[in-house]
Amino acid sequence: MKQISILTAVDLPMAYQIEKRSHTFPWSEHIFTSSQGKLYFNIKLHIQKEMLGFAITQIVLDEATLFNLAVDPFYQRQGCGSFLMEYLIDYLRGFEVKNLWLEVRISNLNAIRLYEKFGFNEVSIKKEYYPKNNGREDALIMALPLLL
Repeated sequence: MKQISILTAVDLPMAYQIEKRSHTFPWSEHIFTSSQGKLYFNIKLHIQKEMLGFAITQIVLDEATLFNLAVDPFYQRQGCGSFLMEYLIDYLRGFEVKNLWLEVRISNLNAIRLYEKFGFNEVSIKKEYYPKNNGREDALIMALPLLL
């Protein structure tokens, strides 16, 4: 049975392996380990001791930013991303967070569809934000109002 729990320092090596398998240009280990602490709400999706995915979110006052969501490629397209998003959104609403922000590669259509399914809207575009094999790629900035 799938469960969500807090992503702790003990989980970081496994989460980092998922990060590397999930993204062409993964975060560095330094960025990964520095995205922990009291301003962050980081969760993992797991079945028993096997981690399927994770989400790294920062909360500042009444705003939150989803910095990273990754699902192990073996478990993609099986509802794991939705499971993480549902939990995250419910948690943030419980703390009266007004908006959840994120940036996504303009080419990451599966992620964009997932975010749109949850009601995220396009806010802006950051030109040439992400690296890609032969140049740079735009980032789509999206937001979800949480308090209606």
